[in-house]
Amino acid sequence: MDLELHGKTALVTGSTAGIGLEIARRLAAEGANVVICGRSQEKLDDAAADIGGNVRAVLADPATAEGAAALIAAVPAADILVNNLGIYEPRDFGEIDDADWFRLFEVNVMSGVRLSRHYLPAMKAGNWGRIIFISSEGALMVPPDMIHYCMTKTAQLTISRGLAETTRGTGVTVNTVMPGPTRSAGIVDFLRSGASNPDAPAEEIEREFLEKKRPTSLIRRMIEPQEVAATVAFLASPLAAATNGAAIRVEGGILPTIA
Repeated sequence: MDLELHGKTALVTGSTAGIGLEIARRLAAEGANVVICGRSQEKLDDAAADIGGNVRAVLADPATAEGAAALIAAVPAADILVNNLGIYEPRDFGEIDDADWFRLFEVNVMSGVRLSRHYLPAMKAGNWGRIIFISSEGALMVPPDMIHYCMTKTAQLTISRGLAETTRGTGVTVNTVMPGPTRSAGIVDFLRSGASNPDAPAEEIEREFLEKKRPTSLIRRMIEPQEVAATVAFLASPLAAATNGAAIRVEGGILPTIA
């Protein structure tokens, strides 16, 4: 299927590893001119070489106001913005200090706010564009040891839906993708930190996590980053013109819904 992305400029944040890298790879494979960004030139160079195709790497960190400004200066216009940048950590609620709350909010929420604030007006003026937030099932299903992280994911849903309301009658769409547990860098260490036997093989730890923490999962496995990327690529496509203001879950099972 041709997703009709040839010649479109796509900016993907948090794109040197994991889900972001696979999103950038898929968009490049579909013919988009992809811009990746990050804080490490070495990682950017490795990611660009890994992706191949028409990829441009920009050394900038949109988690800070200064970094976002530098990224915008380097990439003044984009047809597609994928707000993927995000960090997570398990932490007991009583141990999360103010600095931790602000740090996760700055990285996970404000990075997308800053870039959307810049690119959305031009998209609406040109009557075409795509903004996609990479949230999480944690936006609605909140583990007690990740409250601060899940707060940022819920915030992304609110921002995405609100921005979609401003695009009524245009060719611009704003959507959110909500992956379940996805196999990416660091996920094994994350699962191991909550396992009954941290020294068990990775497969056993994954199986225990799904049985105890995700008992409603229908696929009964971790999601692959390429599967998330496929969903994002479709939403970025002109073929998805009728999908706006949606929160798309990648996985299955029981999850609370919002109107």
